[in-house]
Amino acid sequence: MLSPLVGLALMVLLASFNVFGVLPTFEELENPDPNLASEVFSSDMIVLGKYFYQNRSNIKYKELSPNIVNALKATEDIRFEEHSGVDIRGLIRAIAKMGRAGGGSTLTQQLAKNLFHEKPKSKLGRIKQKIQEWVISARLEKSYTKPEILAMYLNTVEFGHNAYGIKSAAKTFFNKTPAELKIEEASLLVGMLQAPSRYSPVSKINEATQRRNVVMSQMLKYKFTSQTYSDSLTTLPIKLKFQAEDHNEGLATYFREVLRLELIKWCREHRKADGSTYNLYRDGLKIYTTIDTRLQAMAEAALKQHLKDLQKQFNEHWKNRNPFVEHPEIITNAMKQSERYQALKAEGLSETQIEKNFKTKTEMTIFTWKGETDTLLSPLDSIKYYKKFLRSAIASINPHTGHVKAWVGGNDYRYFKYDQVKDGKRQVGSTFKPFLYTIAMQEGYSPCYKIPNARVTISQVGSPDWSPENSDGKYGGMLTLKEALAESVNSISAYLMKQFGPQPMIEIVRKMGITAEIPAVPSICLGTPDVSLLEMVGAYSTFANKGVWTEPIYITRIEDKNGVVLQEFVPKNKEAISEETAYLMLNLMQGVTTGTGARLRFRYNLTQPIAGKTGTTQNNSDGWFMGITPDLVTGVWTGCEDRSVHFRTTQLGQGANTALPIWALYMKNVWADKELKYSQQNFDAPKEKLSVELDCGKYEQQNGNGNFESKSDF
Repeated sequence: MLSPLVGLALMVLLASFNVFGVLPTFEELENPDPNLASEVFSSDMIVLGKYFYQNRSNIKYKELSPNIVNALKATEDIRFEEHSGVDIRGLIRAIAKMGRAGGGSTLTQQLAKNLFHEKPKSKLGRIKQKIQEWVISARLEKSYTKPEILAMYLNTVEFGHNAYGIKSAAKTFFNKTPAELKIEEASLLVGMLQAPSRYSPVSKINEATQRRNVVMSQMLKYKFTSQTYSDSLTTLPIKLKFQAEDHNEGLATYFREVLRLELIKWCREHRKADGSTYNLYRDGLKIYTTIDTRLQAMAEAALKQHLKDLQKQFNEHWKNRNPFVEHPEIITNAMKQSERYQALKAEGLSETQIEKNFKTKTEMTIFTWKGETDTLLSPLDSIKYYKKFLRSAIASINPHTGHVKAWVGGNDYRYFKYDQVKDGKRQVGSTFKPFLYTIAMQEGYSPCYKIPNARVTISQVGSPDWSPENSDGKYGGMLTLKEALAESVNSISAYLMKQFGPQPMIEIVRKMGITAEIPAVPSICLGTPDVSLLEMVGAYSTFANKGVWTEPIYITRIEDKNGVVLQEFVPKNKEAISEETAYLMLNLMQGVTTGTGARLRFRYNLTQPIAGKTGTTQNNSDGWFMGITPDLVTGVWTGCEDRSVHFRTTQLGQGANTALPIWALYMKNVWADKELKYSQQNFDAPKEKLSVELDCGKYEQQNGNGNFESKSDF
């Protein structure tokens, strides 16, 4: 009996001197290197998503439910607290009975195997590896406490369905944290460790149930539960909340993809202590963002709710008509830009063969606002189907901190990959007008200042004269600036542009954070430039932040896997306009709620102070609404992928119909949630007395009804 043990002892000694292969150093034991997923956290400390090769996130022992600890010990290593890495009693029993009576690896040995070894190719290799595991186990027991070893083990094991480690498994199968696992849930997960695919509760429910009950019987055997309790639990059906973690699913999918690309760039530019660059998919970075999951969920719900109804209007509007008849190149270009076309071209197919392929019906799953639908459709018809969909996007920012609180880049990331918050740039229409009015306020105009509603012509060197029309074709009478902005009257904007010229307007928007290309032409006052939604919301935040532009940011800090802060992010800010000018502009834009944005009041019953601006571009291609409240500024854009596909009437295509309702639904829910505590009070007035009169009755008494002074010829 002693001879085998002496032989084993000799082999262990040889293994400790690296005879069977190099063992990990003490430093490597202290810093094991599994693939760790990088996690993205919201501002309210919810995991928004992960970036990984293996979906693995580490936890500490204190984060574990006693149920998972007890189930693991009862099933895998009941003497875990007593041995020093190798269970001598079990080992002797295994040798005496040639392995027929158990004596399997301890949890510490399994941890050693999980961390440091690949599967050997021969029986002899496995014997050598087993001996190495004993040595490593002894070193692990010297380096770590029992709770630390148990937690490390649960961090390294695989549960199938791309869930590595107990934290990912609890989330994937039950949408819980490890601390929240019940006995029957913990037993299921521990049972899966023996063979994740064989005991998968997703695909093999009967086998998984039987294996779960075996684990619970072990817990009963070792008195971790009572007979009565165990009997009741074993009769329970398995209840999952299964959701395999996927970049296409969950909250803020568009945001997470934009963030991913920025983080890859960040990783390339930052180095670890050993000189290597960070790896987003395996270094376990923790990225803390400004997104609030409550606002994010409200924004996504608002977009879905309105766009479902708006799409019905659009489909009915185009019923029995072809929206591509005047622009067939939309479909042709989309076909040639598709992956299918490129693949067929690479195979050497002719244009005729490719066209036939695109017209051949095939089984596919398509997006609908009622959910995914399996259908039979040709690839060409699929292109036409998706080109008719209206898209929308929302961005919501705290104007005082620059923190982006909600980011919805499109309808559904699974089917519409393009992000319209940051990457998309569209004509902004009348939402650009407030920047022109800002110049007027800076120059001492009052919101009560009156201007004739008449056609204006502006001469341009080297170009035809520019004379924009009002959208309703009506002229005559006098309008205050507040009335003109509320009704988005083009002739008044043209008048102001004639007074100031395009360059001062460009300078203003640059100070307010807009970097998009803006030509120095008069038409910019009607919103001809293409600007991203994120930059527009950032610029409008200047009005709510007393004239100070604060750079929109969405990352607050990045930590390594040990919680060491690698970088903190602080927004840039600068005074773009005076506090008085900002307040005057808020006063002007509050008038919009009685003009083009009146449905905020009569349809959505929003009584809170709101400043804002609607926007509608040429041919109703783009609809916008920018809404300002004291501590939350939100912008919405709606339109089709191609500008030539749109509503044919302004009644349906205007921003007040396509974008404003999403803002209203969103803010209604924000204000209804008392825990969020977003202000419903009026905007703070400057402490200093205003230099202009805001009461138009008093203003007329002071200046007379004929306050208009022509500063240039019409």
